[in-house]
Amino acid sequence: MVTGPAGAPEPGLPHPLPGAVGLSHLSAYDWEAADGVCGGSPHLHLVCTEAYVVTGGRGAVQTLSPDGYREIPLEAGSLAWFTPGTVHRMVQGGDLRITVVMQNSGLPEAGDAVFTFPPEVLADPERYAAAARLPPGTGPETADAARRRRDRAVEGYLVLRESLASGDNGPYLEFQRAAARLVREKVPTWRELWRAGALATAERTGTQLDELASGEPSYLGEATAHEAAPTRLGGFGMCGRRDEYNLPGTTLPYGGE
Repeated sequence: MVTGPAGAPEPGLPHPLPGAVGLSHLSAYDWEAADGVCGGSPHLHLVCTEAYVVTGGRGAVQTLSPDGYREIPLEAGSLAWFTPGTVHRMVQGGDLRITVVMQNSGLPEAGDAVFTFPPEVLADPERYAAAARLPPGTGPETADAARRRRDRAVEGYLVLRESLASGDNGPYLEFQRAAARLVREKVPTWRELWRAGALATAERTGTQLDELASGEPSYLGEATAHEAAPTRLGGFGMCGRRDEYNLPGTTLPYGGE
């Protein structure tokens, strides 16, 4: 619990980013996968919308959703985003660099992401956790493990994509259900992170509007500025090498992400 200037309890995080979003920078993997495409590990988020702001290079993001398979071209200045349940795979086309804006800071790091591993892996939480986990650090051992993880995710992804392309969305829908079952026990923790982050941020705006309407906007007396720099460079994320910020509301990266 955070306390205000007078020592009174103040719910939520002290200084979340605007909208309580998460922020990181990615350089897409250039490892070739089984289908000859270079890129990241396909996955979905259960309750978070994710946005890619392309800052350099070129490539694409491949998505699977109830409306089928799409490949969205990416180049400097492009913006693409995808809602919960959308499987996405970042594809390298040449020095692709992206700033990621993630809804609900703290939830993705707490497990709101599920790889498209084959069904037998998704059905066993312990087996899934072992397949998703990476050794600490940024050395060769971690790189090898990240590449194996990516390859396993692509293995399951290609089956889903082929089924959708043939008009059969059954395997895709079952993957969504399996992903939901896999994270169900995490929901109470996610709810607390959401209350302290995104919900508290929205409610804070409501309080500010009330004070403005009353003519006594005391919160303006707390105006200030903040700064931050990346605290881990070149980590192995789901989609590529990741620079991230250790800011209030985030947890340690999930599964080496």
